[in-house]
Amino acid sequence: MANLLYLIRRVLQAVVVILIVTVVVFCLLHALPGGPARGILGPQATAQQIAQFNHEQGLDKPLPVQYVYYLRTLLHGDLGTSYTLNEGVSQLIAQRLPKTLVLTVLSAVVGLALAVPLGMWQAVRRNKPTDYVITTLSFVAYSTPVYFLGLILVLVFTQLLPWFPSQAPQGDSLGQVFADSNALVLPVIAGATSMVAVFSRYMRAATLENLSEDYVRTARAGGSRQRAILWRHVFRNSLTPVVAMLGYYVPVLFGGSLVVEQLFNYPGMGLLFWSAAQSSDYPVLLGCVLVISVATVVGTLLADILQRIIDPRVKAGTS
Repeated sequence: MANLLYLIRRVLQAVVVILIVTVVVFCLLHALPGGPARGILGPQATAQQIAQFNHEQGLDKPLPVQYVYYLRTLLHGDLGTSYTLNEGVSQLIAQRLPKTLVLTVLSAVVGLALAVPLGMWQAVRRNKPTDYVITTLSFVAYSTPVYFLGLILVLVFTQLLPWFPSQAPQGDSLGQVFADSNALVLPVIAGATSMVAVFSRYMRAATLENLSEDYVRTARAGGSRQRAILWRHVFRNSLTPVVAMLGYYVPVLFGGSLVVEQLFNYPGMGLLFWSAAQSSDYPVLLGCVLVISVATVVGTLLADILQRIIDPRVKAGTS
């Protein structure tokens, strides 16, 4: 019952946050230079065209009425129309978002697969030379801009060592993207590197904290081996802060994908956002902001729920 109430409360909180996001995007739309009509129709639009557009879109009505209309169009999946591509923003995002999700999910999986055991390994070898070396490399990786890391990867692995292509897969469908999986290697490495650096530090700190708990000392006194203690007890409890941070890392992943997609010419939502910024295509920009914001809220919600499933102490708490 407590879990059900917690789930209902978190879902309601997520809905409220999403509504606040829609308010912010609605305000940004009306803060466009010359108003929404000028931003959508472009600088060459005449006063008559702007007046007609405002009447057709209900932009000549009071702001509260406009916001209700805006919510109704969002619920119908209408994010506006790109005036540079002359196509619905919803259709553009629907075409590009799956490719971005492939890139971000692969980067997250690779990042976590490396960060979790690396952080545990550092904790076991705390204050030893290997720990200091990995910590230094983690700080270097975290402080290196994604675009600079991507350029290094391109120079090394496409020029000096021609192992991978310099461009990401260019297919229109996910099947074509996966068919050229060799071209995904460098973009995934570029997206996963900072994640390895960040989450290995979280995993190291969490593992050290759990290694000092009473249940670990009890297990050692009972004759359990170090490997069994780590993977049967410490591993699951140490995942809690990592899972909690994963939900908050969603916007970072999307932000990184924007740079990675532009650098490797990957036809995802990041490249769409970049192109829209270059041409001042405001409907596309605001549509991408809205989708990324909603994805962040949903990611945080899923991380909170998963955190309660993983850690019994959280489940028993009064969240």
